[in-house]
Amino acid sequence: MPGTTIASVTTLTPERPALCAPSRAARELGLKRYEFDLAVELGRIRVVSDEGSGTRRVARTEIARLQAQAGFPQTLRERVRVVGTKEGASLMGVSEGRFARLARLGLLVPIRFYLNRYRAVVWLYPAEELREFVANGEHAGLITGRTPETLRSQLTAGLDLRPRNWRGRRLGFLLRQAEDPWARAAAIATFLPSEKIAEIVRIPYERARLDRLRPALPEHGAPGSPSALLGEQIMTAQDTDEIAWLSADLARQLEATRAPWSASSPAPGPQDHAVRRPRVRRAPPLPVPRPSAPAAPVDIATARACPDIPVAPPRPRSHHRPGAHGPHPPRGLLTWLRRRNPRSAPAGDHPRGT
Repeated sequence: MPGTTIASVTTLTPERPALCAPSRAARELGLKRYEFDLAVELGRIRVVSDEGSGTRRVARTEIARLQAQAGFPQTLRERVRVVGTKEGASLMGVSEGRFARLARLGLLVPIRFYLNRYRAVVWLYPAEELREFVANGEHAGLITGRTPETLRSQLTAGLDLRPRNWRGRRLGFLLRQAEDPWARAAAIATFLPSEKIAEIVRIPYERARLDRLRPALPEHGAPGSPSALLGEQIMTAQDTDEIAWLSADLARQLEATRAPWSASSPAPGPQDHAVRRPRVRRAPPLPVPRPSAPAAPVDIATARACPDIPVAPPRPRSHHRPGAHGPHPPRGLLTWLRRRNPRSAPAGDHPRGT
């Protein structure tokens, strides 16, 4: 039909987001949230940083890659399974005592720990790493043979490397997640005593920034409770050589943060995109004089009767008119009164008669 226009309406289907939140990615991968966190820490799942929010997210391509693996999701869940001492000893085919000795010597590295109802520390180990330890032929003597004398003497002296190995493993994970020197310095400071941090970081701005960027560690019990204090002791470096190593690494990362700026000025944040303006020293403000008390009003008739009382003359007005020449006579209250009462005016001020 002439004069009729037919317009086609196209419905746009929203695209699936390229990134997923950790909770949604865990559901799509068939994992519980703690299993997902373990998979990320073990490197089984790759995460990226969201440019908008800065949080960790999982790409759709990574989820598709994991879902395409053979035996999904059972194989993925088995790779992130953790076991305790009893189950780990059964998995390795050794006694619980030998398993505990291997862990105390630092040959088995825990990935998690928690405190039971008796405030005893329960260590958890990746099951896949235990199987790899048994499969390695170099460890056959430690599994079936007699423990060497040097190792037995260390155990007798009270050696227990499980807390230190957990801290080292956790620090390695945090450093892999860090994207700048400030984040790496905050990760290192997480495992140092507070007095050592105050000794190394003397600038208050830097200490405040490290506290703000410090990653959260697992909590055990209410703050100040015996369980919380025990958990804090495990998560803080205790050995002298470990503290020295962490302190040196923290100082090195702080030097990297101070590279573009002097130590006395704070480093720029993400919001500092423009060049800083030079500081302008402002002169101190001048003191403003306080207004004096207003003078008491004086009656004009009384002022004329008593010449000792000074009367301020009225302020003349300046009216500039085009064509006017010479000064204008003052027009004030006294002049108006003189015109009203010619007898009180001076002799030279009487108006002329007609």
